[in-house]
Amino acid sequence: MKWPTRVAVALIVAQLAIRGVVAFGGYFYWDDLILIGRAGTQGLLSPGYLFDDHDGHVMPGAFLVAGAITRLAPFNWALPALSLLMLQLLASAALLRTLTIILGRRPVLLIPLTFALFTPLTVPAFAWWAAGLNSLPLQAGLAWVCGEAILLVRTGNRRHLISAVLVYFGTLLFFEKAAVIPFVAFAVAALLAHVCGDSVRVVWQRGRALWLSLLLVTAAWIGVYLAVVDQKRWTLDPVMTWDLLRRSVTHAIVPGLAGGPWEWQRWAPASPWATPGTTVMVLGWLVLAAVLAVSWARKQRIGAVWAAALGYAVACQVPIYLMRSSRFTALELAQTLRYLPDLVVVLALLAAVAFCAPNRPSPRLDASATRTVVVGAVAVAFVASSLYSTVTFLRVWRDSPVPVYVANARAGLAAVGTPLLDQEVDPLILQRVAWPENLASHMFALVRPRPEFATATTELRMFDSVGRLLDAKVTWVRTITPGPAPHCGYLVQPDDEVTMPLDGPLLPADWTAEINYLANNDGSLTMTLPEGNTAKVPVRPGLNRVFVRLSGAGAAIKVRANTAALSVCIASGPVGFVAPK
Repeated sequence: MKWPTRVAVALIVAQLAIRGVVAFGGYFYWDDLILIGRAGTQGLLSPGYLFDDHDGHVMPGAFLVAGAITRLAPFNWALPALSLLMLQLLASAALLRTLTIILGRRPVLLIPLTFALFTPLTVPAFAWWAAGLNSLPLQAGLAWVCGEAILLVRTGNRRHLISAVLVYFGTLLFFEKAAVIPFVAFAVAALLAHVCGDSVRVVWQRGRALWLSLLLVTAAWIGVYLAVVDQKRWTLDPVMTWDLLRRSVTHAIVPGLAGGPWEWQRWAPASPWATPGTTVMVLGWLVLAAVLAVSWARKQRIGAVWAAALGYAVACQVPIYLMRSSRFTALELAQTLRYLPDLVVVLALLAAVAFCAPNRPSPRLDASATRTVVVGAVAVAFVASSLYSTVTFLRVWRDSPVPVYVANARAGLAAVGTPLLDQEVDPLILQRVAWPENLASHMFALVRPRPEFATATTELRMFDSVGRLLDAKVTWVRTITPGPAPHCGYLVQPDDEVTMPLDGPLLPADWTAEINYLANNDGSLTMTLPEGNTAKVPVRPGLNRVFVRLSGAGAAIKVRANTAALSVCIASGPVGFVAPK
């Protein structure tokens, strides 16, 4: 093994050590909790689970991996963290392989590799489990297919075609953005031929079977994507898309070239976003200008390489921003860096291609001790800057309410024996846009021990903002008016449905009714609002109280006895929301 390869392996090991600190220093966040909820309430191999429209994503592979890990150990962060590290190793190894295919075992391959391994542009998507299940397979697949495409053009060996197609298909299962891979692979192979003085037509001819196969797979996957995803929800806003693209360049990509952004901000429940200062932004522009100047002074035929880099920086973001932007979109979306990891891989590959271009006569840039010292110093400074950005990111990323909430909720669930009414978790954990995965019955479906979630309970409890399970009461939003039967209220028997009027109408929501009753024996009732879902309510003999979750709207509660010979008297009581006692 030549020394550049040994150094490259050492760099990957160092990256994994750093990423290990980031991974194990994090915890579940937002989409991670959605994945947990779906894995606990749906079959892992069901089409409805695997091909769910997840915020515009079609990702059956990611769902399957997340579901398997979740079923194996619910809320055990060690396994998701290990999965992130394994995927990162796969992506880094695939990139090293392709850089070696392009450049050979030359020391120069360490330059693009160092950039790709340590740049903060890939850190946010790595730390977030759900995002990592998308971006890391994309990075690995992108690098691998590019390498196989180059080898196919060079050797004509069909095993490279088969490998590329299979890996591409597997990558699509994790992230639909992998549809860019055929175009990137062709561009990298064609640019490599161009800078080496070969014909691009030869690249097309020798790799025709691969290019056509990749396009056929892409067309089929587009059909699946359009069948799954609801395109009507997309808001196309070109003005906001341009603003987001410009912000991503000035506040994300350019500072990242210098190891920035150095600083991050976060407002729960949002994910962190980069807040680069003037110093690192200026430094990033200086790095870009220096790289551009040196590359033009040193290399020939690289104009197309720079054009490809610029084109992909735009192409990898514009479709996402078009689908997610509107006049209400915060520009900080472009500063989260979640949409840039594949750009890092493409920039590394294009840099390797540029290094293959013939040199211009430039004695000052020829190999020398001075050049070695300068390149080494720049690399050390870049890694140091990147590590500082990674540390500041982790400090902000750890500031999350989820670990405490989950720990308190699990402890409370383990200590309760009576059924719980289902309820939404705190909005800082999951908001209503994630319904029904923001319900406690979904999020904690796999937690054991815990009580059952039901539509009725004899002991009313609720989670507070930090996940503690507290005794609760029903607020008096509306009241069940006193019934007509003397000393009984509303007499409910199997032969007829009884309507219990309220003292005012209820708007559509999840309401809770406190039902005070006297029953002659064990049985059950069915209750419903005029516009809502039915709730089954078990009753016991004697004077008792039960709390019932009624979803819907209306100005009365309809009650029917389900058990033969059951007679129940129901008194007046409150209907409203649940609040701590």
